[in-house]
Amino acid sequence: MRAVKSGDTTPELIVRRLIHAMGYRYRLHGRDLPGKPDIVLPRLGKAIFVHGCFWHRHACLAGRSTPATRIDYWQTKFDRNVARDRSSLRKLRRLGWSVLVVWECQTRAAKLEQLRRRLLRFLCD
Repeated sequence: MRAVKSGDTTPELIVRRLIHAMGYRYRLHGRDLPGKPDIVLPRLGKAIFVHGCFWHRHACLAGRSTPATRIDYWQTKFDRNVARDRSSLRKLRRLGWSVLVVWECQTRAAKLEQLRRRLLRFLCD
C-alpha cells in the first residue's frame, strides 16, 4: 500500500497534458479547497478530480473488483472514500465551483479524443 501514489499519477498526468495543450494553465492539488481537487483553474472557477476506478468505486470493471481477503475492511474503506468524494463535490459546488470527475478508465489511449472533447466542453462552459 505504500507504493500507491496520491498525486502525479499517470491518469492525472494525461489529463494535465491535455488541458495544457488546449492552452489552459492551472494549479495543482488545491489544498485550500474541499477534497483537494487534482487540477484547479481559479480564474474559471473550475476544479477537476482524477479518480482511480478501484479506489473511488467507478462502475467499470476495475471499480467493481474487491480484494478477496479482509472484505469488511475493504468495503468500509471504499464506502468512506465514496462518501468523502460526494461530500467534497457538494461543498465545492456550494462554494460556486464547477466540478468535473475524470475516471482512470477514461484516460486510456482509445478514449483520449473523447476525453479531450469532454474537457474542452467543461472548460468552455
